[in-house]
Amino acid sequence: MKLILLGAPGAGKGTQAEVICDKLGIPAISTGNLIRAALKEGTELGLKAKSYMDAGDLVPDEVVIGIIKERLAQEDCKNGFILDGFPRTVPQAEALDQMGVSIDKVLDIEVKDEDIMKRLSGRRVCESCGASYHVLYKPSKQEGICTKCNGKLVIRKDDEPATIASRLDVYHAQTEPLKEYYSKKGILSVVEGQEEVADTTKLTLAALEA
Repeated sequence: MKLILLGAPGAGKGTQAEVICDKLGIPAISTGNLIRAALKEGTELGLKAKSYMDAGDLVPDEVVIGIIKERLAQEDCKNGFILDGFPRTVPQAEALDQMGVSIDKVLDIEVKDEDIMKRLSGRRVCESCGASYHVLYKPSKQEGICTKCNGKLVIRKDDEPATIASRLDVYHAQTEPLKEYYSKKGILSVVEGQEEVADTTKLTLAALEA
């Protein structure tokens, strides 16, 4: 199954992607993680992406599409995948169509802006392995230390309040129009994000089977 997860930053796309991966045995492809990996490796595309991310802007389409293209060509994507964080704009969705990638379903996780502010400011990420935690919803066993690899947990620059507000503005202006784009194709399902992750998961799995 080829899926796209939509939703504002912090709506819980990554968490739901993990659940769907386990259930369907397909890889979750997070644009953010792909870009961060490219940054870490210092690839040409990674360095290009960095200059935009540091300014709180979206990485331009040609850079993101280049990174995604490389990833979708890999063996583990043959039986399907979940795209999390891509496409972010209607032109990116059109580029995906032009690549000949047919999408089976688009899940849109809806969460109010004020709830997102609360969620994101509590996020922590391991600087070694990239595992993500939350001080309220998914704490590590030991504060500030990654449960998986004992790496140091840090607040990403894009989880600081001023950056979150700017990211939400960008989301509403540039990404929200995708709901209409995929609704017209008849493949959009809306999932109302719940306070408890497990409740959102139930709705997500129900939407997958619908």
